[in-house]
Amino acid sequence: MTENIYAGLTQLGGSTVQPKTPDEAVLERVPNPNPGDLYCVRFTAPEFTSLCPITGQPDFAHLMIDYVPGDWLVESKSLKLFLTSFRNHGAFHEACTVGIGKRLVAELSPVWLRIGGYWYPRGGIPIDVFFQTGEPPKGVWIPPQDVPTYRGRG
Repeated sequence: MTENIYAGLTQLGGSTVQPKTPDEAVLERVPNPNPGDLYCVRFTAPEFTSLCPITGQPDFAHLMIDYVPGDWLVESKSLKLFLTSFRNHGAFHEACTVGIGKRLVAELSPVWLRIGGYWYPRGGIPIDVFFQTGEPPKGVWIPPQDVPTYRGRG
């Protein structure tokens, strides 16, 4: 009989309470069904929100996460819950973007990971934040992120 690789998941397939903070959020992982194969996985979160740690005003971003899995894949519902846990979290754009990247690296130990945080303007200045773990592995097609930078009215 084949081992059920999904037996340890606690959030998928049922009602789940939204974590109040990113630290409280549980990122779940499952074994990579294609270990040894190099391929890219992409998650796009075009409606990411967090709070300015000074004013408490909402900040909005389009996040794009690309990674080449090692032994683990992130379970997508747990990733969604993790990302939405930032809705009431006060942190600067850089802390959110880089923190998400580092948390995924810590949980998954991917071959390679990159995150682009394309933040919408506050005070007239957009901030784009990028984090990656190094050079992408050779032989893997890594599509460009192609998220347009904010051009304003010009």
